[in-house]
Amino acid sequence: MKARSQYHIQPWHFLRMSNNVMLFGLFMVVVSLEVTKSGYLVKTLPGFPGDLPFLFETGYISVGKNDDVQYFYYFFESERSPENDPLLLWVRGGPGCGVLTSILLQIGPITINYINSSLENQMLELSTHSLTKVANILFLDEPAGSGFSYAKSPEGYITNDTLTPIHIHQFIRKWLVDHSKFVKNPLYLGGDSYGGISVPMTIQEIYNGNEGGEEPHINFKGYILGNPLTDKHDSSNAKIEQVHRMALISDKIYESVKQNCHGEYQYVDPNNNRCIQDLQVVHECIERISVDNILYPFCDRSNTSKSEHLRIGLRSLDKTSIYIWSSDDVQTQWLCNYKSAYIEAWASRRDVKEALHVSEELNEIKWVSCNQSLTYADGLLAKVSYKFNIMSTVAYHQEFSHKNCRALVYSGDHDLRVPHFSTLKWIESINLLLVEYWRPWYVDEQVAGYTMKFSNHDYKLTFATVKGGSHTSPENRPEECFNMFIRWFDSVDL
Repeated sequence: MKARSQYHIQPWHFLRMSNNVMLFGLFMVVVSLEVTKSGYLVKTLPGFPGDLPFLFETGYISVGKNDDVQYFYYFFESERSPENDPLLLWVRGGPGCGVLTSILLQIGPITINYINSSLENQMLELSTHSLTKVANILFLDEPAGSGFSYAKSPEGYITNDTLTPIHIHQFIRKWLVDHSKFVKNPLYLGGDSYGGISVPMTIQEIYNGNEGGEEPHINFKGYILGNPLTDKHDSSNAKIEQVHRMALISDKIYESVKQNCHGEYQYVDPNNNRCIQDLQVVHECIERISVDNILYPFCDRSNTSKSEHLRIGLRSLDKTSIYIWSSDDVQTQWLCNYKSAYIEAWASRRDVKEALHVSEELNEIKWVSCNQSLTYADGLLAKVSYKFNIMSTVAYHQEFSHKNCRALVYSGDHDLRVPHFSTLKWIESINLLLVEYWRPWYVDEQVAGYTMKFSNHDYKLTFATVKGGSHTSPENRPEECFNMFIRWFDSVDL
């Protein structure tokens, strides 16, 4: 069954049962039909025992030129006070990674019971660290080709750093039209990793839309960013310092590469042989270190077949390629991270897609954590549909610092992709007033990380590290991140 947007719903869908439910009130009409204007209420899920104890809705919203792009969302009402609690829109990084991973591994109300599950039979259970305890959460698959989002034409998959935030902004306004009772709720945007590019640019679209009189007016109040890729050059360049701080290279190696490369490790002079040789030494020291968390076991993906790269991405190309490369003839190469493998297996099941009301267009497509065809080109896959046209979003944060806005920026301190000090560097560069200097914050009387607070009149920014945290800290430090989020939402100091 396909979810229909408000523009495609027929009136009889809302009236055909009216004779049976009039005595029970309007609320019972909605529940009985299990349908909203843009999506469907989900009461049960394969692998979860009994009915879900929270309100859960999924659906599609059309955005882009000629409504060609079909954005899929998951919406969970707050368990505390849906009418008063904030509405959090959460996107995942990549670009091209499905947000279902954020639900099942990070901040959602359900997770996989890995102890009692197998790749053939996945069991679900309630999460004890869900942000739905204090917020309504709207999870979004973006751009098209991520998760269960898709486009009606090949051109709909072609996007970039600039266009995707425009689509997200369109989605928000259309979703609020369909869910008008949440228009007055404080809206926050959140994401991690590549969300450091898309989230700030979406925020700017919201401000521009509000100032231009677009309806409905969005009650935007702030944002959350985790290990955000903000300045692509500086984040990548900081990795050399990070591996030195983490004792992955010696002082002697670090001093040599720093001197010979003049502190520039991205744009290296091809004639600078000393720099190139030093970088090779660094590479040999860290080539078998996990970039998501230096303490994780190294995951060797070099044996992943070319057909596997194609299989996990070609749904964003023409349908002929989709059905050829996603067929059972292609051997599945599970990711080294077994948790991702379980999620991929669960989300690829036909009964799961039916329960979530995923479009029939994706019935034969295997769900993948990250769709590499958006950014990966090799052999048959010569077309890259995502263009990276924004190098830095620091200027956006500078602009927000003059708004009435709150921000939480956190960093797992064992991340090698976006080192925490590179994030703190750009925060300090926007010339905020330092309100609270570096200090530890605690969970259960144990140091959970370190925090600083900045402000500029009505703009308030909290920076926090998560001790032992990875590139996506809620995955490996769920209790610490849960406490951090709840305190911040309730305006309590870490």
